[in-house]
Amino acid sequence: MLNVVRRSQIIGCIAIDGSTADFVGELEEVWLDDSGRIAYFSGGETYLPVEGIAGVGMGAVSVYYPPVIDTPENLRCLHEIKIESTLGETLGWVEDFLFDWQTGEIAAYIVAGEIATPFGGRAVLYPEDVEEITTDKVIIREDVQNQLRGESEGLKGFFSEKSQQVQHLVHIIDDRLHHLIAPEDKPEVVRVKIKEVSDEVAASTNHAHHVLQEATEFLQEQWHSLQQSIARAEERAKASLDAAWKQIHQIKS
Repeated sequence: MLNVVRRSQIIGCIAIDGSTADFVGELEEVWLDDSGRIAYFSGGETYLPVEGIAGVGMGAVSVYYPPVIDTPENLRCLHEIKIESTLGETLGWVEDFLFDWQTGEIAAYIVAGEIATPFGGRAVLYPEDVEEITTDKVIIREDVQNQLRGESEGLKGFFSEKSQQVQHLVHIIDDRLHHLIAPEDKPEVVRVKIKEVSDEVAASTNHAHHVLQEATEFLQEQWHSLQQSIARAEERAKASLDAAWKQIHQIKS
């Protein structure tokens, strides 16, 4: 859950080249591929592959790889796609959704329409509630409507739902941990390192104690996700560097 964001938090973000800080574009949509995972961010005629995303912060997305100019094939848009039962009844639509920007996996769907009326107009579906996603609809399992939860209850614990202050501190602590945590570190070692960095942040900044505590506790709970995230970031950085060197050698030859 550490890298989970809402689609609505990505739309309008500025994409920046992580190596040069050059402006790439403003993001307008998020796309799924045939596997059902988020595969691209797009803005205008530019498509950014998710595997080339270096980081997602407050209002900005940094990228490793150059954008794809040609429109990739077989992409699907989830936003406002209709929701149907297995019997073909239209129940509502997808208002927003949460996904892990590192893996592309969908974490939750925020739905509106008739299906969400008992919950004040917005309810939450999870990936296991979905039978199938086609190009124009999401088909949900028969028993799902009796298990729905409202938006605030259904999204508790997701990083995207934390306050901006908490998210900001999580990013600060996370950045400082990147060279301190190894894939082989045991849970207790990871948690100790999180606490040490949190204490350093507390001593060097003026952030409210309860906000820093919430950010620290979240990372303590998400220690495994943090460890995986750091490992993936290192793999992406290495792949980006290898691709850059390959491009340089091709130009020289």
